[in-house]
Amino acid sequence: MRSTEIGHERTGTDDDRGGTGDGIQGRRLLILGGTWFLGRTLAETALSMGWKVTCFNRGRTGRDVPGTETVRGDRANPEDVRRLAERGPWDAVVDTSVYEPPDALLMARALHPVASRYVLISTVSAYRHWPHEPVDEASPLWPSRPDARESDADIAAMPGPYAYGTLKAGCEQAVHEVYGDMALILRPGVVLGPYEYVGRLQTLLGRAARGGKMLAAGDPDQPIQPVDVRDLTDFTLSLIRDGVTGEFNVAAPHGHATYGDLLTACAQATGSAAHLVWVEAAWLADQDVRQWTEIPLWRTPAGTWAVDASRARDAGLVCRPLLATVTDTWRWLQAEQPVPHERQAEHGLDPAKEARLLTAWEAQQALR
Repeated sequence: MRSTEIGHERTGTDDDRGGTGDGIQGRRLLILGGTWFLGRTLAETALSMGWKVTCFNRGRTGRDVPGTETVRGDRANPEDVRRLAERGPWDAVVDTSVYEPPDALLMARALHPVASRYVLISTVSAYRHWPHEPVDEASPLWPSRPDARESDADIAAMPGPYAYGTLKAGCEQAVHEVYGDMALILRPGVVLGPYEYVGRLQTLLGRAARGGKMLAAGDPDQPIQPVDVRDLTDFTLSLIRDGVTGEFNVAAPHGHATYGDLLTACAQATGSAAHLVWVEAAWLADQDVRQWTEIPLWRTPAGTWAVDASRARDAGLVCRPLLATVTDTWRWLQAEQPVPHERQAEHGLDPAKEARLLTAWEAQQALR
């Protein structure tokens, strides 16, 4: 791995920075991020395909991928971004890390002369009515603007999830403003797999590994649509390779798996003797339990797992079995700890609270 601090003399020669590749081998890819979860998986996979990979990040967290050219800098610093652009050209840039629209606009403008396409990893949270209603690519996004900042009065006044979706929609606007039809916007739902740092699957696996009675929320037949990070990666790189642009939701197809499949897979992967106790969603919703975090990936709004990703499927998205995702994540966790992140503390029920809930639920069931 070559590492260059922005502001210092560049490494490499002009030959190293030659024109963009015409085939699968020799393509040049810029990843904004490249050390966490999706970015790390993208870097590793692209390298395995023979692509030349540059990663731009601050170097404060995560793990650099051996074999990449790593450039240090802050994407909010115009001088850092200008010097990054000098290292081009690239066939494509994949932006895994942008949060505020002005940062997306700054980067897109700087890279437009040296990166043929801009791939923005957005989110289904950009849809105005998700998770309350089903969504497809024609569903309305949050009203936003390319200059929106989290600190703006109108954004700061929003509940956190709405502000997040509004800012992501603004990032999409910013990229479209510069790249137009050469932009590729991917809107994943829930992404799971090795290198995950959010803490959702790690929490469920850890709880299953402890065994005993394990609170299981809602209906075991509830369909779910998480996508494996490696499948999202393969799909992203295939679209870049084939010159595809446009907008795609990225989620597992309907019928791919259920919430019961997920918890059963966690027990199976860990070799646990955990006994799943299924608790009705309506009762649980009245018990001061935070959906999505205290009980990871459990959420009652109707649109949560109603993301239409048929367009991605038709374009080549293939999703591996959920058991493979869960098993591979557990195997990874035995060898490496996730990158520390503040969101990890949000996930999981306190064991004492889980025991109280199970006792109360079983007592109510005994009276029926």
